[in-house]
Amino acid sequence: MKREPSGEADFVARLERHAGVLRKIAFSYSRSAADRRDLEQEIVAQLWRAWPGYDGSRPFATWMYRVALNVAISIARSQRWQAPEAAPLDEADVAALDDTAEREHGVRELMAFIGGLDELNRALILLYLEGQSYAEIADVLGISETNVATKINRAKQTLRARMNPQGAEHGAR
Repeated sequence: MKREPSGEADFVARLERHAGVLRKIAFSYSRSAADRRDLEQEIVAQLWRAWPGYDGSRPFATWMYRVALNVAISIARSQRWQAPEAAPLDEADVAALDDTAEREHGVRELMAFIGGLDELNRALILLYLEGQSYAEIADVLGISETNVATKINRAKQTLRARMNPQGAEHGAR
């Protein structure tokens, strides 16, 4: 049975609880800080427009991911904001991620890897890194759990090879 969403206060409270999701998606689908802010605003506007249709009996996070990723992918495809092949981090981005200096290189490599993926795989990896289950990822992206597992395993193998090219040359996993 579909439950109707509550009003504006409910929307804002849920949005605030999941604000990190918006930042991660915007970060992965935008080239500059200004584009990230614009994309976040566009996602929030679309979430608000879609709010009356939200089924309150389903998880808000799943619905939010679906809407946010659709907006980001649509904009990336229209090349209004062209997603880079490898999105470099600027100093403000590194500070925003609150990483220590020793992890900075790994974060840069991971973000460059994610930025180089096509829209579907980028969304899949973001959901995976967010801790979503294969079932939740499949629901958000509209693909099977088996497809999710296969794509995640391939991405892991590719990332391992990228992070350790010598090990990949010698067949190490």
